[in-house]
Amino acid sequence: MTEQLSTQKCEACQAGAPAVTDEELAVLLKEIPDWTPIVKDNVMMLERVYTFKNYKLAWAFANKVSELAEEEFHHPGTLLEWGKVTVTWWTHAISGLHKNDLICAAKTDKLL
Repeated sequence: MTEQLSTQKCEACQAGAPAVTDEELAVLLKEIPDWTPIVKDNVMMLERVYTFKNYKLAWAFANKVSELAEEEFHHPGTLLEWGKVTVTWWTHAISGLHKNDLICAAKTDKLL
């Protein structure tokens, strides 16, 4: 059995690192079904919107995402709004999705 995404650690990623294949993505998305693959500016990304009862709860969650990003040394796009946080993971170095993005998405879900 393979290790769950949320228990894995990000690996150092540089330009030229392998992007996740369509087949790998289809399998790995089963572990994080609330995340949506999107394309922005010709770059494949993973995105999820989390909703909260108010701004303060959303803010607290956004802070947890920031702490996770620093722990993993992998940083998402984070949009904080009243009662809502949109988190977008992708790997800048390869302009696309790396397994690190799926690992971090799974770890983001665990922050709830």
